[in-house]
Amino acid sequence: MNEITYPAVEEEIHVPDTSVIIEGAVSKLIKDGIIKGKVIVHRAVISELENQANQGKAVGFAGLEEIKRLRELASKGKIKLEIAGERPKPSEIRMAWTGAIDALIRELAWEYDATLITGDRVQAEVARALGIKVIYVKPKKERKVRLENFFDKDTMSIHLKEGVPPMAKKGKPGSWRIVTLSDKPMIREEIESIAKEIIEAAKLRGNGFIEIDRAGSTIVQLGLYRIIIARPPLSDGWEITAVRPLVKLRLEDYNLPKKLLRRLEERAEGILIAGAPGMGKTTFAQALAEYYSRKGKIVKTIESPRDMHLPDIVTQYSKTHASSDELHDILLLSRPD
Repeated sequence: MNEITYPAVEEEIHVPDTSVIIEGAVSKLIKDGIIKGKVIVHRAVISELENQANQGKAVGFAGLEEIKRLRELASKGKIKLEIAGERPKPSEIRMAWTGAIDALIRELAWEYDATLITGDRVQAEVARALGIKVIYVKPKKERKVRLENFFDKDTMSIHLKEGVPPMAKKGKPGSWRIVTLSDKPMIREEIESIAKEIIEAAKLRGNGFIEIDRAGSTIVQLGLYRIIIARPPLSDGWEITAVRPLVKLRLEDYNLPKKLLRRLEERAEGILIAGAPGMGKTTFAQALAEYYSRKGKIVKTIESPRDMHLPDIVTQYSKTHASSDELHDILLLSRPD
């Protein structure tokens, strides 16, 4: 009797890049049964996450948490997990923004004839152009973050700190009160979880961005919310402060004297806006920028952080992401009014 032989079934191999590791998308794909077999993580991904975590950046810690989740899934037999590839040079890690790390990950996927998993559209298109199989994880749909649940129509800011009940500042500039929102103190894990939601939303939403990410602090603009996340060793515990403007005024709403309005319109070489914290300096500067824009002038702002809410026609530059010389060159050559 002839023995019947079957062709060997090749094991599925997937290689994730840094973008999907940070988003926690790989473990979700495994749990949903979309991918199985072997997952190979390039050492460059771990080195990049380690570098970010050493700088105190929240995205680095988020990525390392995902690696731990993959190890747990491997220990349960859901996948096989392998770490492969050469550890990148320090120069390659520093130049990650140029695509140096992405190129190493694509090479690994090509070498193993694996499917690349990425949430980066450019990475996906480059890989497809090279003949590499790709799973492109589209950005998640915008969803409400828990932070927004602390706000009502009268809330100016909320203050969350581990070991302390959540508090809110309610009222209006010059007339406000502090309100305790719960008798239950918040625990560190709860604050960390809310912070992670905020950072993920900032990367996914069109109106959100991470303005500053330093060891010990992260400053995020999420729509109307200016959010400051502080953590040890900078602070003695995890803390989130979120501020939201309650009013948006036009310059005409300030009832300025006609003589001053004429001066602002005809010749205003320098305008100094001064006042105590929370007294509406940013709101007035925003109204002034919109006023000039409505008058048909080219308006650009330099902010740190970028928290003014202006029409798209107004370009907002960040002091955090450019040197004084670079900003000088841009303004000199673009010649705003």
